[in-house]
Amino acid sequence: MGTKEYSEEELAAQPIAYWAGVAHDAILGFIRQRQAELGFTQPQYWMLRYLSKNDISVDGHGMTVAELLEVTKTYRRVEDDLAADAETMLARGWVTRDGEGRLWITEAGDAARADLKAHAPAWRDRIHEGIDDADYVTTVKVLRQMMRNVGSELV
Repeated sequence: MGTKEYSEEELAAQPIAYWAGVAHDAILGFIRQRQAELGFTQPQYWMLRYLSKNDISVDGHGMTVAELLEVTKTYRRVEDDLAADAETMLARGWVTRDGEGRLWITEAGDAARADLKAHAPAWRDRIHEGIDDADYVTTVKVLRQMMRNVGSELV
């Protein structure tokens, strides 16, 4: 399918599963590469977000790796190893582990999370370059409707 320019008629006949898949892989690859350049894995960032009362966690309560696996199951990739990433974060002093196996974010971990999060707007701008908000919203609405059409529980 490559970089060929297609007519609107040809585009309308293109397989959405193919384009959604290659778009997903390309965009995720871009994000993960930027995170790796900053010394993070995407799962480490997710875990820090779920542990931080300044982000996703409402109460800053610690979580086990099993609990983190559960909350990330809809977007985790097969190669993601949260247990290994947790060990790396322990070694970096970003989290501590209590006697019940719960991970707790440290000040250093929350600072690392905030630093990485500060880069997200620039990455989003790069991904959205040349796409106006109305087109983006239409694209998301179309994808959500297609998901509903096939019975997805994610919308």
